[in-house]
Amino acid sequence: MKHLKNLVLAALLLFGSTSIMNAQSKVAHINTQELIAAMPDYKAAQAEMEKLGKTYDVQLQDMGKEYENKVKQYDAEASAQTQETNQKRMQEVAAMEQSIRQFQSTAQQEMQKKEFDLLKPITEKAKAAIIKVAKAQGFQYVLDSTQGQGVILADGKDLMADVKKELGF
Repeated sequence: MKHLKNLVLAALLLFGSTSIMNAQSKVAHINTQELIAAMPDYKAAQAEMEKLGKTYDVQLQDMGKEYENKVKQYDAEASAQTQETNQKRMQEVAAMEQSIRQFQSTAQQEMQKKEFDLLKPITEKAKAAIIKVAKAQGFQYVLDSTQGQGVILADGKDLMADVKKELGF
């Protein structure tokens, strides 16, 4: 009887430890920043952002040149003008300066919005591919191993190669 109790206890312990091992979650990791940077769509988005940035830079430079030319002209003519005219010119120059600052602010906001609009479908595509690969391989959790994301040790399965294959590059 004592041996039977020991045998049952041993069987329960073996069964319990096996079920605990099976209950452990499968965890993988991927550096999402690296994945997105490697995607062809991202490179196209970057090129579009650079093109838009250059357009804004050219417009800003043109506004700056116009401002400088106006200031030089008004400075050269200031002694020949009346106090009232010089005052109006100073207000005009101040308005131009304010206009340049407003343009810079608007351009920066538009650049941020454009970047968000371009990156959103890319990140969603990457996330969908990560989820598809993780589920296909039986992973329950996928951690982002991008530096600064909180993953201290990334010694498990790295899904980068599999996700790139899923995305076709």
